[in-house]
Amino acid sequence: MKKSFYAYMSRLKHIKRWGLMRNNMEEDVAEHTFTVTMLAHALCLIRNTYFGGNVEEKDVLCAALYHEAGEVITGDLPTPIKYFDEDITQSYKKIERHAEERLVSMLPEEMQGKIAPYVLQEVDDDVRVIVKAADRLSAYIKCMEELKSGNTEFKKACARTKEAIEAMELDEVSYFMEHFLPGYALTLDELN
Repeated sequence: MKKSFYAYMSRLKHIKRWGLMRNNMEEDVAEHTFTVTMLAHALCLIRNTYFGGNVEEKDVLCAALYHEAGEVITGDLPTPIKYFDEDITQSYKKIERHAEERLVSMLPEEMQGKIAPYVLQEVDDDVRVIVKAADRLSAYIKCMEELKSGNTEFKKACARTKEAIEAMELDEVSYFMEHFLPGYALTLDELN
């Protein structure tokens, strides 16, 4: 149905993440999207400020904002399933693409060209890498928070996610992890 794009997007708050794990603090895709958008913006600023980058902030923000858009139709498929083998990965990518195209079709034609590149993730490689790094960083922070609350179920996920982040070898991520990540281990009183 035309013009239902934003109504669909608002339903991201109903899609739960980490479905295979016992969560002390549930997270929905809307919350995750906010965190990824904030982190992606930070990574973009760090790259542009300290490491000679010239990445367009608007593109990073929009790509991050819509990076999980298709999940409003598909739901969240847990990473261990999504990447179990190459056939499943490729099949799921087709499903995701179909969902993303369907969402774009829900916009008036005059608006589709402005939003489609972000929903379909047809953006510059630097933008894509920053958003992927922010997505992984968000998952790592979630794992850290669960461990901090005593939920050891996230121990392996935390280690695997940290390895994946480090394997990206991005200066802006290393900078964030050194300068900003320690704050996530503090209590509210310690932050003040």
